[in-house]
Amino acid sequence: MSASGNAMAMFGMHLADDQIKVLEENFTKVSKHPDETTLMLIAAECGLSEEETAKWFRMRNAQWRKAEGLPAELGSVKD
Repeated sequence: MSASGNAMAMFGMHLADDQIKVLEENFTKVSKHPDETTLMLIAAECGLSEEETAKWFRMRNAQWRKAEGLPAELGSVKD
């Protein structure tokens, strides 16, 4: 399982490797913030609900932002 897959398991999301691969590919190559239609297509491809897919993207974005040294939430400002 990938590092992001292990992190997602900590949040109660247990995903198969093929689901993680599809989600990660979309995160890196398509959009870190997919619109509603794209989210629906990704969810269908992974066999997840739109809510589960949106949750994965929220958690993955927070993980990415932390790795980049940015605030965990989009729009956060820290002095």
